[in-house]
Amino acid sequence: MTRPMTRNEQEARLRRAPDAPGAPSSDFDLNPKVVLPEGRKLRPAGVLAAFRPGASGLDLILTKRSSRLKHHPGQIAFPGGKVDPGDADEVAAALREAQEEVALDPGQVEVLGTLPPHETVTGFVVTPVIGLVHGDFTPVPEPGEVDEVFAVPYAHVTDPERYSVQWRRWRGQRRLYYTVPFGPYYIWGATARMLRALAERVQP
Repeated sequence: MTRPMTRNEQEARLRRAPDAPGAPSSDFDLNPKVVLPEGRKLRPAGVLAAFRPGASGLDLILTKRSSRLKHHPGQIAFPGGKVDPGDADEVAAALREAQEEVALDPGQVEVLGTLPPHETVTGFVVTPVIGLVHGDFTPVPEPGEVDEVFAVPYAHVTDPERYSVQWRRWRGQRRLYYTVPFGPYYIWGATARMLRALAERVQP
């Protein structure tokens, strides 16, 4: 039986992840027959993959989007969103959105770096920002955007064996996508694809 990693070992692997080799990803990785329009304009966005100390190592902070939202209601997502004019870059956008959505003070986040961008079917190019949360943090969901804030163990989201490929009909076509369910939470689509990219980068 493989010995579980300590929190320090998990942290060390996260610190190496931004510099590990890897290419940009997209919602179309598993659907090579999709023809993307020439000259399409993608809107920049940043999401925060924030890890905090948990019961048996590091835990990843995720949200369940409000069921009242127009786009992606009830889906599992990282804190984050589009880059606003006042944001210096995608990192700043991710930190600002995390503060707005779950009340995470940017001063508590040690930014370890970023992963290659991910293109979504909704026209965003998303930069995943890897961070460590220091100090006490009690999540407070923003009622208009977030129904729930929860944590997933590092060991779950960084284990490639826990990922599966499923499909559904999208715009009349069969669309394949990654999933990495955790308990009652169905983590899929862009969130699962970006986590899958992280999982690849933290392997020994």
